[in-house]
Amino acid sequence: MERMNGKVALITGGASGIGLSAASLMAKEGAKVVIADFNVDGAKAAAENIKAQGGEAVGIFLDAGDEVSIQEAVEFTVKQYGMIAVLFNNVGLTNLKKDLDAVHVDLDEWDRLMNVNLKSVLLGCRFAIPHMIEAGGGSIINTASMAGFASDAVRVAYGASKAGVVNLTKYIATQYGKHNIRCNGVAPGLILTPAAKNNMPPQVLDLFAKYNALPYHGEPDDIGHTVLFLASEESKFITGQTIQVEGGHYIANPTVPDFEQFMKAAQSG
Repeated sequence: MERMNGKVALITGGASGIGLSAASLMAKEGAKVVIADFNVDGAKAAAENIKAQGGEAVGIFLDAGDEVSIQEAVEFTVKQYGMIAVLFNNVGLTNLKKDLDAVHVDLDEWDRLMNVNLKSVLLGCRFAIPHMIEAGGGSIINTASMAGFASDAVRVAYGASKAGVVNLTKYIATQYGKHNIRCNGVAPGLILTPAAKNNMPPQVLDLFAKYNALPYHGEPDDIGHTVLFLASEESKFITGQTIQVEGGHYIANPTVPDFEQFMKAAQSG
């Protein structure tokens, strides 16, 4: 209950899933948290739930595609709690209907995803860093994705935006490290957030499970605990890194599951 004592955290996209997990875990460890989300009712409900469990939180509206809204979220946090020590840039969008391959991707969708997934991270840092410098330092955590490391048949805009988050994380860490500001990323694989559970057919989940090194899918808390670690002083000598939290889905030769099946069939024959 003491890992985040004295810290104030702004979590964007915090009304559900990974953001909600991180907000709840930080609050349990003593942080005062501001949950900012386009779903403002969800953000406020999440904050009330945290307060009901003895934590300190407030929910506010955030449009991550709007510069003024991002600035207002940072300024609200500082006005509400006097400082900002942790920024978790967690908003991200994807659209399988428009974000296709390089030839067919909708260019308006490309611009929208670059604005929300990448520019919002830059803006969050841009507005929070001066306050962190004034306070003597801070920790910034950015949600990237395994799509920033591995390519796919679709989602070229999403993957490019998340690769940008990975590299932007390094730049922020390099440029502001001497001010005692750390910047790290977390790259989730498939995580069973409410959105994933509601939108992914069981056949798709089974397909992902086939290629995981571990025999289960990730849960929001698997990312939330990683974010908590990066926000706390336990990670005080880690910066510029993006931690891949993906159940070993990407670590092996992609033929391994099929080759194992082939060998079993050959041995039984």
